[in-house]
Amino acid sequence: MLCLWRSIILGGITMNKQRRKIISECATQIEEIKSTLEDVKSDEEFAFDSMPENLQGSERGEEMEEAIDCLEEIIDSLDSVVDQLNELN
Repeated sequence: MLCLWRSIILGGITMNKQRRKIISECATQIEEIKSTLEDVKSDEEFAFDSMPENLQGSERGEEMEEAIDCLEEIIDSLDSVVDQLNELN
């Protein structure tokens, strides 16, 4: 498997048009998922920012902040995946 990734990264594998199309479609689907998660994150940020300050520091507020941070990490990871897929095309 490591050898396969090394070959892909170094450009040693040539894919046919059909497989490149599948990869492109996967990248598009991931972008759509990423967009949905960005909307969820935005809604959660708005809900957190709308809370009174004393509730922001509560257990619920901290859970919301953790969820926002987690979503941000996932979104960043999906960006990286899409970039890697696009490099294959």
